[in-house]
Amino acid sequence: MKAGNDLRTVIYTPTGKDGRLIAGLLERQDMGCRVAGCVDEVCDFIREGAGAAIFSEEAFVGNSIPPLLDALGNQPSWSDFPVILLTVGGRVTVESERLRRIRRPLGNLFLLERPIRPETLLSTLEIALRGRQRQYQIRDQIRQYSLAQEALLRSEKLAVTGRLAASIAHEINNPLEAITNLLYLMHGELTPGQMKAFLADAEHELARVTEITKQTLRFYREPSQPVATEVHAVLDSVLKLFATRITAAGIVVQRDEIPSENARVLSTPGELRQVLANLVGNAVDAMRRGGRLRVRISEHRQLGRSSRNVRITIADTGIGIPRDVLPTIFEPFVTTKGETGTGLGLWVTSEIMKKNGWRIRVRTRRDPRRSGTVFSIVIPKQGLVEMVTEQVA
Repeated sequence: MKAGNDLRTVIYTPTGKDGRLIAGLLERQDMGCRVAGCVDEVCDFIREGAGAAIFSEEAFVGNSIPPLLDALGNQPSWSDFPVILLTVGGRVTVESERLRRIRRPLGNLFLLERPIRPETLLSTLEIALRGRQRQYQIRDQIRQYSLAQEALLRSEKLAVTGRLAASIAHEINNPLEAITNLLYLMHGELTPGQMKAFLADAEHELARVTEITKQTLRFYREPSQPVATEVHAVLDSVLKLFATRITAAGIVVQRDEIPSENARVLSTPGELRQVLANLVGNAVDAMRRGGRLRVRISEHRQLGRSSRNVRITIADTGIGIPRDVLPTIFEPFVTTKGETGTGLGLWVTSEIMKKNGWRIRVRTRRDPRRSGTVFSIVIPKQGLVEMVTEQVA
C-alpha cells in the first residue's frame, strides 16, 4: 500500500455523469480521488491503497460484485474498508430487495439516496475517512508491536548466547587449569608410573575440552529448519551447560528416559535446546539451596488419537511460583527473580510453542513442607497450541 494513496477516494459510477461530478466536487475540496472505469480497476485501486469508495447502484450488475467482494474479503485484520453507495429512492421492489441482498456482504456500508446534496456527500465521506484514519493508527500500532516483539526475541537470543558463552568458558577453564597443573608437576622428578598416570589425567581433561568444543560447534552449525531431532542429545547438551551450577548448588539430577530411538521429534534443535535451557535454568535458580531436579522423557498418547508423541517433564523441588504470578508467567517481563531476571525466558518459550504447535503445562506448589514446579512439554506430530497453568492446593 502506497502511503500517498491512504486517504484517496475511489469512484465508480458506470452510467451518467455522477462520477465526473463527484470527482470535481472532491478536487475542489483538495480531497484525493480516482475515477475507475470498471470493477477490476476499482479492485486494483483498493489493493494499492484507498481511504473509501463511492459506488452508484448501477455498478452491481452482471458479475461485477464477486471481484469486489474478493478484494474486500482479503483485507488485513485491521482493515474495515468503508463503501458509500448511491441508491435510488422510492418504494421497495423485487429489484431493490435483490440489490439489498447483494450489497449486504460489503460490510462497512453507507447508503445515500439520490438526489444528494453535496454537503451530505462530503459529510458522509469525511466520517468514513476519519474511521479509515483510525484503522491506519491500529495498523501502525500492530506494526510497532511486531517490531518490538522481534527486538525482544533477538535480545533474549543474545542473552541466551551470552549465558552459553560464559558457561562454556567456565567449563573449558576447569580442565585447562587441571592440565596446567599436571604439566607443572611433570617437570619434576617422577617415576615412569607417575608420569604415565599424569599423562592419562591430562588426556582425560583434553577429552573434556574436545567434547565441550564439539557441543558448541554443534549448537552453531545446527539447521534452521525442523529435522528429526534426538531429545536425549539435546537434553544432554543442556545439562552439561548447567553442570557447574547444578554441582555448586548441591542439586541432585534424576533422569528417567525412554530409549533414544523412541524419543525423536521433528524440531529445530536450537529451538528445542532454548526451551529446555530456559526450563532447566529456571529450575536451578529455584533451588539455590539444593534440591532434586527430575528430568523425564516419556511417550504420550492423546485421547482419541493413535499417534504417539513425546513428553518432556522438568520437575524441581524449588520454592514454586507465587499464585498471583502464575497466570501471567508466559507474558513478557514477568519474573520472580527480581533484578537478576529479564522476564523473557518463558515468553520466548511460549512463542516457540506457538510456532511449532507444541503444548506446555505447568503445575506448582508453594507449601513449606513440599514445594516445587513441574513443566511438561508435549511435542506432537500435529496439534493445537495449549498453555495451561495450574496452582496445586
